[in-house]
Amino acid sequence: MTIHLRPEHERAIAEAIESGAYRDADEVIGRALETLREEEEWLQARHEEISGKIERAIGQFERGEFFTPEDSRTEMERRKKAWLDERKR
Repeated sequence: MTIHLRPEHERAIAEAIESGAYRDADEVIGRALETLREEEEWLQARHEEISGKIERAIGQFERGEFFTPEDSRTEMERRKKAWLDERKR
């Protein structure tokens, strides 16, 4: 089998090998395919849950129940502060 890689993919493989984490391109590609398979299995196992959350979010958006970007940042900062405060205890 002949595989043609884009230059950016060749660079990514070379970097992975240079890092010392992998011996050769076959090992890098094997790990990438294994990760892809695991991700697909995870998505399949949670398909209904994910679809339900997307549908709920679309409904909320259509009803005008959403945060502005500023609201989102403020809420995330609030949650982060609460999380950090909890960890200090």
